[in-house]
Amino acid sequence: MMNQKTRKIVMLGVLASVAVLLSLANWPIFPSAPHLRFETADVPVLIAGFAFGPGAGLLVTFIMAVLMAAITGLDGAVGALMHFLSTGSLVLAASFVYRRYHTLGGAIGGLLAGTVAQTLVMPLVNLAIVPIIYGFSREQVVGMLPILFAFNGVKAGLSSIITFLVYKRVSWLLKGLVAENKGNRITGKIQETSTP
Repeated sequence: MMNQKTRKIVMLGVLASVAVLLSLANWPIFPSAPHLRFETADVPVLIAGFAFGPGAGLLVTFIMAVLMAAITGLDGAVGALMHFLSTGSLVLAASFVYRRYHTLGGAIGGLLAGTVAQTLVMPLVNLAIVPIIYGFSREQVVGMLPILFAFNGVKAGLSSIITFLVYKRVSWLLKGLVAENKGNRITGKIQETSTP
């Protein structure tokens, strides 16, 4: 029998694997920027952060970013770093607020905070990294900032909406599987009925 800590680690690994699989199905949001593509991979990461805390969310983010870089081979370590900063800013802000205010309002506020964080962080990350690594001039990246702000806002917003809709339906199951005994599973389910 696995102990509670081991079951939690296994569950986080499963969520990271689901995130990687979801990332393989992606599509552009704006026709003018087909290289900026939306996928639902951030949803399982947000679920991990909401269910188990900001640290767990960041751990799943790290595993997902490394696995995606290894599987797809796109942009290597730089791509993994940018992906970690992108999803990490979203999940850290969202799960931190929700952990502090474990209510419906806290969930909404956390997802809004995460959306704002990713929307602000990623254009700045692109401005700092892209000219150095990919050879674009800083002026070219500055010219891309409006579409980067819009893309990250829409991407984070859609991921947050999906998470809000599915979290309550899966959170009690996740916590129940991690709990040490049947009593813990029942208690976790009862507690979750009053929160999203």
